[in-house]
Amino acid sequence: MNKTEEAYAGHLRTLMLAGEVLHYEFEPLKLRLADKTFYTPDFMVVRRDGLIELHEVKGFWEDDARVKIKVAAKQHWMFTFVGVQRKGAHWSLEAF
Repeated sequence: MNKTEEAYAGHLRTLMLAGEVLHYEFEPLKLRLADKTFYTPDFMVVRRDGLIELHEVKGFWEDDARVKIKVAAKQHWMFTFVGVQRKGAHWSLEAF
């Protein structure tokens, strides 16, 4: 886990204490996108309403990472995919 992911894990712990998140795990699964191509989301987050989100934490987004998460979101539609970036003291969320 890199420093940005560690900081986000701390944020998720705070959300758990507030009751907004029921559970989270770091890199709990690997999704197959194509032959020899896989995507491992940084966090699986179970929200208070039971919805499961897959969060990808980035310091900045490169085009290939953005394409990969979009493909994953299309193929694995049963999950909500969320891109996460730190913006100062806050976290910016982008749904895919």
